[in-house]
Amino acid sequence: MNQQKILVINTKYRVFGGEDANIVDELQFLKKYFVVDYLEYKNSDKITFSDIIGFLTLSNPTSNRKLKSKINSFNPDIVYIHNTWFKAGLGIYRLLKKENIKTIQKIHNYRFDCSRYLLSKNHLSNQIQCPACGIKKDNLGIYNRYFSESFLKSLFVNFYSKKYFKILKSFPLKLIVLSNFQKNYLENLGIKNTKVSILPNPIDISSEHISNYNSESETVIFAGRLVETKGVEEILKIWSKIDTKNLILEIVGPSDEKNSLFVNYSSEKIKFIGELNNNEVKRKIKTSRAVITATKLLEGQPRVLLEASSYGVPSIYPKFGGMNEFFPKEYKLSFNQFNYDDLEKKILMLHDSKLLSDESKEIKKHLTSNYTEEFLYTRFENIIKK
Repeated sequence: MNQQKILVINTKYRVFGGEDANIVDELQFLKKYFVVDYLEYKNSDKITFSDIIGFLTLSNPTSNRKLKSKINSFNPDIVYIHNTWFKAGLGIYRLLKKENIKTIQKIHNYRFDCSRYLLSKNHLSNQIQCPACGIKKDNLGIYNRYFSESFLKSLFVNFYSKKYFKILKSFPLKLIVLSNFQKNYLENLGIKNTKVSILPNPIDISSEHISNYNSESETVIFAGRLVETKGVEEILKIWSKIDTKNLILEIVGPSDEKNSLFVNYSSEKIKFIGELNNNEVKRKIKTSRAVITATKLLEGQPRVLLEASSYGVPSIYPKFGGMNEFFPKEYKLSFNQFNYDDLEKKILMLHDSKLLSDESKEIKKHLTSNYTEEFLYTRFENIIKK
């Protein structure tokens, strides 16, 4: 076992989501091969004096002291950073540079690029809707108001992200991304090719999971927030009008009887389940015929789809960005983004049991070739050596 010491740093989101869940999984993975410690920052509604200084200087004194104390007690060989917005602050990079500690930054999403511009035209680049964050041109004026509810918060994140991007480009960091698409995205922003490596998030691919797939299951699962950018209404419209035979679409995500989607689409073949914890969602997925999404946004690594794949459950998804990289070549259930006639065709293919069984087997081959612990460990080791 490699005894290198790795300190993992993350600022936890107020609402636990996919990125935080990925970090939990990665910590478990790293602890099998390294000596690992974890430093977590938490954003809260209560703003401290140190937070105010952090807002003004982009360097939080309290966060810096916590890191300095952890460095002194743990003495890490490597620091592995995830989310820094906003509690960790950007001062930690300067501290790590001064301490001459090898530092890796993992980039889970594209928000830093969306929020670093003051002008909305630079953010949207003549697009009607940003494919990375979902902000629409109609909702912005001249100023790139990233947080619609707060001008000050938006102004702060503009300057924060602008400086963060400079740190990514100029500091002696190794950057980890989740796909070739994301790597090319960073390179197109001017970040050197040699700084960027690809390392997907760990996935549990126990063989007993995949072998239990039931292509005759009567449920298809949509799991996620019921927002416009997830394409859930487009799925509901199609599901409402076609003959789904015995198939029931279960919508897992925060909803109530006042939700317009619930009012307009709830029926015998569309069930709104409401919000479930992560383990309950996994149980739903494991016993489903397929999972489905029509997301309109770029994904770092589509967690729900890959959790489905870990059980051998096929996914219907839009092929754009880096999505295809997480599935076998010639995968038959992806559809052309925004082509909802194509989406309808893929939904109707869910009645072909043989096709589903074949796709389940192909998913298994793909995962066992690209996501074993040994494979990910070797790749991570190579990144450290560089």
